[in-house]
Amino acid sequence: MTPIPYLQKGDLIYITAPAKAIEQEHVLFAKAFLEINGFKVKISANCLGQHNYFSGTDSERQADFQEGIDDPEVKAILCARGGYGCVRIVDQLNWAGMLRNPKWIIGFSDITVFHHRMQKFNLPSIHGSVALNFKENSKEALTTMVDALTGTLTEISTTPHTNNQFGSCSGKLIGGNLSIIYSLLGTNDALDFTDSILFIEDLAEHLYHIDRMIFALEKAGALSKIKGLIVGGMTDLEDTTIPFGATIESIILRPFEYQKIPIAFNFPAGHISDNRALVLGANYELNVTEKSTILSKTTH
Repeated sequence: MTPIPYLQKGDLIYITAPAKAIEQEHVLFAKAFLEINGFKVKISANCLGQHNYFSGTDSERQADFQEGIDDPEVKAILCARGGYGCVRIVDQLNWAGMLRNPKWIIGFSDITVFHHRMQKFNLPSIHGSVALNFKENSKEALTTMVDALTGTLTEISTTPHTNNQFGSCSGKLIGGNLSIIYSLLGTNDALDFTDSILFIEDLAEHLYHIDRMIFALEKAGALSKIKGLIVGGMTDLEDTTIPFGATIESIILRPFEYQKIPIAFNFPAGHISDNRALVLGANYELNVTEKSTILSKTTH
């Protein structure tokens, strides 16, 4: 994994909205928070715009993100929100500047598209809060994001869950939003799952659709390659009128009946207020015991 320089006080963070439109108050709140923490902040030209569902046309959103990639003063790109839209511009972007001058990309949900692209380039990125959620985020969510940017994030621990599978493993942390991981299987940005620790989270999906996505990962050979699984927030899931007949835990555990890897549920990351930062692409050690789940970062 190619290292990216950690941020220092006075470094510039660029806020842009590569997907859905966002209200000004959320962006200004995030800007103020970052400035209080010692960073300079620049807001992209079309960040507060609107074109139907999106913050701008594809070309406007592409131009904004391209500026963040190409500007040598920018040390990190904070995505204002997810929603949908990143896949529409990811292949139109010129990523050469990122390879010459690597910088952090921060976000989650639809931003998982960009996390996949960074994995393809062997570059780390930060699965963490977007500007939309700063106001409701827990203190730990925002603290771990700053710690990830500055290189001081070492571990995250959480309480046990009754459906956890105990064990320990180490590997590169990959993943993000389950729907995006599923949608990019078989594409030019599909993840390499080999010997990895896979993190998944999702929002407002039907249980049967989660089941479909888990079957797809299994059929693609992904789940037989991973060394550990972390399940973050599975938020506002829906059932059908005639119940699907399975819990979210049983749906996820089904492929692992004979594959005794460590599996941790209820991890504090995803579409929840306590959305703690994870450095995707970094090496971690996962320990799941009766008493706790601990995810420890081992290298840059």
